[in-house]
Amino acid sequence: MEKFTASASENENPAFESAGEDPPPYETPFSANEQREVRPSVVSAFGHNTLDRVPRIEHYRNVGSVSGHRAVRPSLQELHDVFQKNDGIDTMDRIDGSDGTPFDDVESFAPQQKSGPVKFGWIRGVLVRCMLNIWGVMLFIRLSWVFGQAGVGLGTVVIALSVVVTVVTGLSMSAICTNGVVRGGGAYYLISRSLGPEFGGSIGLIFAFANAVAVAMYVVGFAETVVDLLKEHNVLMVDVVNDIRIVGCITVVLLLGISVAGMEWEAKAQLVLLVILLVAIVNVFVGTFIPATETKKSQGFFNYDMSIFSENLAPNFRDEHSFFSVFAIFFPAATGILAGANISGDLKDAQSAIPKGTLLAILITAVTYQAVALCVTATVVRDATGNINDTIAQGPPCNGSVACELGYNFSSCETEKCKFGLMNNFQVMTMISGYGPLIIAGTFSATLSSALASLALCQDNIYTGLKFFAKGYGKNNEPIRGYILTFIIAVAFILIAELNVIAPIISNFFLASYALINFSCFHASYAKSPGWRPGYRFYNMWLSLFGALLCCGVMFVINWWAALITYALEIFLYIYVTVKKPDVNWGSSTQAVTFINAVNNTLTLSGVDDHVKNFRPQCMVLTGSPKTRPALLDIAHSFTKNYGLCLTCQVFVGPKNETVMEMNGSMEKHQMWLNKKKRKSVLRSRGN
Repeated sequence: MEKFTASASENENPAFESAGEDPPPYETPFSANEQREVRPSVVSAFGHNTLDRVPRIEHYRNVGSVSGHRAVRPSLQELHDVFQKNDGIDTMDRIDGSDGTPFDDVESFAPQQKSGPVKFGWIRGVLVRCMLNIWGVMLFIRLSWVFGQAGVGLGTVVIALSVVVTVVTGLSMSAICTNGVVRGGGAYYLISRSLGPEFGGSIGLIFAFANAVAVAMYVVGFAETVVDLLKEHNVLMVDVVNDIRIVGCITVVLLLGISVAGMEWEAKAQLVLLVILLVAIVNVFVGTFIPATETKKSQGFFNYDMSIFSENLAPNFRDEHSFFSVFAIFFPAATGILAGANISGDLKDAQSAIPKGTLLAILITAVTYQAVALCVTATVVRDATGNINDTIAQGPPCNGSVACELGYNFSSCETEKCKFGLMNNFQVMTMISGYGPLIIAGTFSATLSSALASLALCQDNIYTGLKFFAKGYGKNNEPIRGYILTFIIAVAFILIAELNVIAPIISNFFLASYALINFSCFHASYAKSPGWRPGYRFYNMWLSLFGALLCCGVMFVINWWAALITYALEIFLYIYVTVKKPDVNWGSSTQAVTFINAVNNTLTLSGVDDHVKNFRPQCMVLTGSPKTRPALLDIAHSFTKNYGLCLTCQVFVGPKNETVMEMNGSMEKHQMWLNKKKRKSVLRSRGN
């Protein structure tokens, strides 16, 4: 069998550095009688096998970029000189800013990995976290109430609508995550690097706030369970509301301690809590098969019965609730899909882990929610008194209710509010389970959350004053100050002590975040930027647009004035960042669309005849360095007044190598000077 060996050429361009030694050769079959031995430069790039060397981002930087970071790719003249003189061109090993300081933007510079920080795989880092966040307190203390209000039919629609929103968002998020290197910051990092700092900064601040409020929701849910136990044993400290506040504050202090201990301890704790949570869920299914005692029957639990399922099939909204108000309370149960993306900087391979772990978590948790709901609605009636003496004597006819047919008279619930049943008892899961304390342990296991999403927003310094919270501590760079800020916000909402009030607030903010994630994916696809090449292919730009519109529509249906306030806040933050003009350049799709629009408008103008009504002066000013002839620039500015086109030109004379280096070194500095002097002029340089 003949083999052909592809080795490095002697004329390999030294302008391109090798990141390391080539991997060992491997054999690739081409036909039955032919086989080649190849030595690829890179085995895999963004999930795609390739024999070509992966492009280096610094080689594609704009020579005249005003971002403050000089291009380091070789020019055409330098490449020609390589083959003429056979001289190697030294490219910079690291990218320095205009002031000589290192620039650590991950899109431009891939830092060497150090052995300090703890990194997680897709199971521990994404799947476990997403399932723990999705299997929240709603599973144990609100799912039965949701299906009691909406019935089996509309309750299933509630879960289905939540799954549609999360799946579409998960697909969009997977596409964005696999389009480049992903750092810590979650939704903020995804949106800011895709749509730019204006959108990313506004939604990042809102999303970080929503995460902090979510901590309060989980803690209040756990506190409700503890207070119900205290109430059952007549050992309330003050009253129900104040006891929820006391227990909630104690719990959030405990969670703060776990978070401060570090990511490694948190991950270990989450594995233990996941086991407890799984045992608690299995405990619910097992409990539905255990024969009901007289006490449980008086509380509305009668084991499986088709008549109970049929009675719970139709909706029965009470207390001024509707389908969308019930959906708003349930939706935070589905918001855990970004739990893996929130710690994207702590994952070994975020591009592979986030899509795989997130979508699998959505599938597993959706099936679990629906299965638990069907079990509960087939075994528990909507209203029950809890009095074991409310049995029906032989003889009197039934009033038509299922409970009456099963031997219990709960007719008093029609005139006064009862304490038990799907509609009244938030602890139905504990009642029907095989062992109640396991449900309490499962509720506690769902209260852990993290403040890491706020770290990246603070580090980028998009908003003045937030840099204080970006300081990291320890080998994992833990944002202790960010944890404390989250703790303060969580305590403020814990004092509300009402889960049904906190949940719609979270739904509003999370839906806004999901809308921006979907729109980011659509916008990047629509812009057709050469930098948009996601490794995850199972997405569609129009499906992402549908997801964005769906999130916006659901926000307005749930609470129109809250949606208006949310978008007004986003617009305000967007304007703030736009006016501030942070010195960042992340290659966003907004820039790509701006370039496309400029090209299209220029082509349109090329076919339009000049007219005196539309005349605008176009000046080419040979100023050399703009700083040396400001008077000449002022004369040209008096003509254009920032409405005409002004080209400021500088001609370099001398050896080509020297002129190229001088051009690269001065263009960005002169363009920044023009911007500082508020002169709308385009700087162009020419070597002679």
